[in-house]
Amino acid sequence: MSASGYEDIGAEKPLFGEPRRGDRVLNLVVGGITSLAVGITLFSSFAFPNWKPVGVNVFLGICLLFICGSHLVLIYWYRQGDLEPKFRNLIYYNAFTILILCICANLYIHMVSCP
Repeated sequence: MSASGYEDIGAEKPLFGEPRRGDRVLNLVVGGITSLAVGITLFSSFAFPNWKPVGVNVFLGICLLFICGSHLVLIYWYRQGDLEPKFRNLIYYNAFTILILCICANLYIHMVSCP
């Protein structure tokens, strides 16, 4: 047994197992699509229907930023190893929810109506 005793329990192993290339690609795709949707929504909230921003649209964009802020904190904690692997599904769920919110916000901002 060593002086610290950590070698006996496998302290050199990664906390959540070996990282897989497919997980990294999935994270980049989900993050890229979500970031693009949020960026388009924020731009739309300030620029449409004309250059003078509508207060409700700007407020909707700010609310979206707050939701993204909490989502980014969750991702940061996951990458630091403070969260268990089961929270990865919650991160994907939140990204999907943000994407759906962006779609709804863009439909509202561009005044799309259903027949």
